[in-house]
Amino acid sequence: HRNTHKKYDAQSLQRVVLIGDSGVGKSNLLSRFTRNEFNLESKSTIGVEFATRSIKVEGKTVKAQIWDTAGQERYRAITSAYYRGAVGALLVYDIAKHLTYENAERWLKELQDHADSNIVIMLVGNKSDLRHLRAVPIDEARAFAENSILYRWQIG
Repeated sequence: HRNTHKKYDAQSLQRVVLIGDSGVGKSNLLSRFTRNEFNLESKSTIGVEFATRSIKVEGKTVKAQIWDTAGQERYRAITSAYYRGAVGALLVYDIAKHLTYENAERWLKELQDHADSNIVIMLVGNKSDLRHLRAVPIDEARAFAENSILYRWQIG
């Protein structure tokens, strides 16, 4: 079952990957979560970048290593290798760009092909500050997440 929770080893790094099309805001999610920074002038990620943050899980401190993968097609072959061993994935789309949401299905398949079967996957509708430009209805994203056994989260 996809959402089976692992017992986390507080001494080890737990890898989480950020995936999705280029320009959906993966790098800003990484910098906001790990350094509490936000950069409007963010540039495209080349290859893979990562940062770590200690978080509490089930009363234990776990070091999460968050991998930000480039969304461009030319990096797809490289990034599939980073899925292996990941305990979690944030599948990110831009709520104002429907194509990034449509491509989530392709990203999900790639993840399922290369990641461990018990990885926890969360669908993330990003850029909620652009809700006035919303192109992906919440109900549509909710149905996709439920049908694919994913968690759903919307952030800005």
